[in-house]
Amino acid sequence: MMDWRGKTYWLIGASEGLGAALAQKLSGAGAHLILSARNADRLKELADSLPGAADILPMDVQDDDSVTKACEAVGEIDGLVWLAGVYWPMPATEWDVDKGVAMADVNFTGAFRVLGRAVPAMVARQSGHVVIIGSLSGFRGLPGAIGYAPSKAGVMALGESLYADLHRTPIKVQLANPGFIRTRLTDKNDFRMPFLMEPEDAAREVFELMCTPDRFKKSFPRVFSWVFRLSQFLPDWLYYRLFA
Repeated sequence: MMDWRGKTYWLIGASEGLGAALAQKLSGAGAHLILSARNADRLKELADSLPGAADILPMDVQDDDSVTKACEAVGEIDGLVWLAGVYWPMPATEWDVDKGVAMADVNFTGAFRVLGRAVPAMVARQSGHVVIIGSLSGFRGLPGAIGYAPSKAGVMALGESLYADLHRTPIKVQLANPGFIRTRLTDKNDFRMPFLMEPEDAAREVFELMCTPDRFKKSFPRVFSWVFRLSQFLPDWLYYRLFA
């Protein structure tokens, strides 16, 4: 079991939803938090609501200069949680290039910008904890997700590659793949979302993963995740007949 007291964790994408709920869990456990997102006012509101100490560090993950300055300002940290993401439902028959590029740039390239600057410092001192939030939608291509699913698949592959390189070092890498979480992003969906979770429930799942650092990956809700994990073994003709 992790002892969070005295630990400093940087949460990126912390202003609402899963990020804000996870901040409550970590702060309640005794961690000192650094909260980042674009909206400074929301970060301030969240920091004021936490039971423990928290600093805010506004950052735009699409802006190289903003990321560079934030990584310099954050200093030495014990861990980093990547939660940032944007989402619009989008089928290939109704392609919106600007929204698609935004999903790719925030969800995947943004992660690369931040981790590419933060992880080398952990490697240099041989200490650190990286937690990446993927998605069940990243396991295989899905209808209506021409922007989101590929961006999350990229983030998940990034986490897997980090783990492949670092799992024999003192640096811990973990990947959490949630299903549907009730947020302003999923409010855009006009279809029924099976096993829809509240942010607090999803945060509990992520926190439990973080408390068991020897475990690499967790996909949840468990029963719903079986559908996506098993789909990887279906032949194309059957998978697309069922899912598309």
